[in-house]
Amino acid sequence: MDRNSRIFVAGHRGLVGSAILRRLTEAGHTDLVIRDRSQLDLTDQAAVRAFFDREGIDQVILAAAKVGGILANDRFGGDFIRDNLLIQNNVIDAAWRAGVKKLLFLGSSCLYPKHAEQPIKEEALLSGPMEPSNKPYAVAKIAGITMCQAYRRQYGFNAICAMPSNLYGPGDHFDPETSHALPGMIRRFHDARMAGDPTVTLWGTGKPRREFLYVDDMADACLHLMDHYDSEEIINVGPGDDIAIADLAALIRDTVGYAGTLTHDLSKPDGHPRKLMDVSRLFATGWRPKVSLEEGLRRTYDWFLENAAPERRPVPKQAAE
Repeated sequence: MDRNSRIFVAGHRGLVGSAILRRLTEAGHTDLVIRDRSQLDLTDQAAVRAFFDREGIDQVILAAAKVGGILANDRFGGDFIRDNLLIQNNVIDAAWRAGVKKLLFLGSSCLYPKHAEQPIKEEALLSGPMEPSNKPYAVAKIAGITMCQAYRRQYGFNAICAMPSNLYGPGDHFDPETSHALPGMIRRFHDARMAGDPTVTLWGTGKPRREFLYVDDMADACLHLMDHYDSEEIINVGPGDDIAIADLAALIRDTVGYAGTLTHDLSKPDGHPRKLMDVSRLFATGWRPKVSLEEGLRRTYDWFLENAAPERRPVPKQAAE
């Protein structure tokens, strides 16, 4: 990515977008275009077209999306499919019309079939039924991928699509009711420690396995792909290994310093039994993640304490015990 390029980071206030903005700044990019929702409603087609016509954007990283965990997807499926279709349709089309040189669209590992062969290769997309709990979100995102591929074929638009694994890190959303699993557990263990609760109950069996990529590694991968990847084929972005949710919970419990016990609510869904992506295509381009899960959890909890915790600091561990 040329440091003189005018780059639009769509969704710069979200988990991924904010990390991409940090990484671009670190890399010396200064002509960065950002707009919050009050300045530019990405679901408004006319406003998005006018923005691109006016701003002279060279490159786009489309990190804007409506996202959430199992509970949020189940309750607000209509919002998820509507808003994501509108955002991506408007941005991709307006970027092409305005002559943008390259666009990166972000999908998700949850778009793959529920029972895809592990590790999941990029070719598995649309090869079987998807997980019902996040189907509206997945259908919208798959439409965005298909739109990028169709615009590349018909119009020669240089759009690429990355499929991130589960992401976490500074800037995440920690509401235990609507967040993804990892930040939701950080919040629940923190609250339990603060209150001195003897147990924390987690959804499901704890047996499903997930892979987790620290968001700053994801941002670094995005810049790498903008420089080194040019294909209509989607590309997986992840660490290349996974962990059982129960083991992840134990790591988070230790990171937070919670001394209580874990129980499981077996009436709640597990979601995908396993989601480990094959990242050989990405690793072949020369990229590797740098932050371990243990280190990433420590950094994330430190950020949570300073920026998102209901109270500034937990009680001393011995008091919680």
